[in-house]
Amino acid sequence: MKKLIAASAALLIASGSAFGWGKTGHRVTGAIAEQYLTDDARSAIEELLGVEDLAEASTWPDFMRSSSEEFWRAAGPYHYVTVPEGTVYDPANAPEEGDAYTALLRFSDIVTDESRPLEERQRALRFIVHIIGDLHQPLHVGNGTDRGGNDVTVVFFDDVTTLHLAWDENMVDYEQLSYTEMTDWLTRRITPAQAQEWMDPDPRVWIAESAEIRPSLYPDDAELQWTYVFEHRATMRQRLSQGGVRMAAYLNTLFEE
Repeated sequence: MKKLIAASAALLIASGSAFGWGKTGHRVTGAIAEQYLTDDARSAIEELLGVEDLAEASTWPDFMRSSSEEFWRAAGPYHYVTVPEGTVYDPANAPEEGDAYTALLRFSDIVTDESRPLEERQRALRFIVHIIGDLHQPLHVGNGTDRGGNDVTVVFFDDVTTLHLAWDENMVDYEQLSYTEMTDWLTRRITPAQAQEWMDPDPRVWIAESAEIRPSLYPDDAELQWTYVFEHRATMRQRLSQGGVRMAAYLNTLFEE
C-alpha cells in the first residue's frame, strides 16, 4: 500500500493542476446564482450566452485548458491567488501574468464593453463565473508553499489523491448528488438573512475568507475518512452556497442598468 501511495503521489505531483471546484461544484454555484439574479443581469447574460445558463458556463474554462490556443496556454494562473500565512491579498503582488483577482477585473471590463467581439465577451463572462467559484474553494487561495495543497498527498477513503483535489472534487462528489439535487438541497437552507449577509460583490472579502479557512483544511493524518468529512462538510457546503450568492451579487453589480 505504501508503495502504491508513493507511486501515485509522484504521478499526481508531476501532473497536478489547480482546477477549482470540480464540475459538480462549479455547476452548483452557477445554478444557485441563477436564483438571485436581477432582471437586468439576467437579460444581459441571456443576450451574451443565449440558452446557456450559468451552470453550463461555469465549467467551460476548465474544459478549455486542453486547447492549444495561445490564450489558454497562458490562462492557468487565472484560477487562483496566493496569500502567504499572516498576510492579506495585495494585487500589487500578483505575478506578471496575472492571477484570479486581476483576471476577474480584466474580464469584467471586457464583458461590459459592447465594442468588443461577442465571442470575446462570452469568454470573459464564462471566466467570471468560473473564477468566482474558484475563489470560494479555500485552497485556490494558496499559501505559496505547496501549490494550494497540490503537493500534499492524501488518501480519501481508498482514493490516492492530493488535498487540493480532495476539495475540488472528492468532498463534493462524496455526497453522490447531481448538481441539481445539491443545488436544491443547499438553496432550501439559505435563509433570506443569510443571502442578504452574503450578498457582497467584493472579491477581496471572498479571498480573505478563504485564506482564513485554509489552515483548518490541512489534516494531521493523510488518511481522510469519515471524521474528516464529518468535520468539514459544513464548510464545503457553505462555500458552495456563498459562491453562488456572491456570483449573483457580482453579476448584478456588473450589469446594473
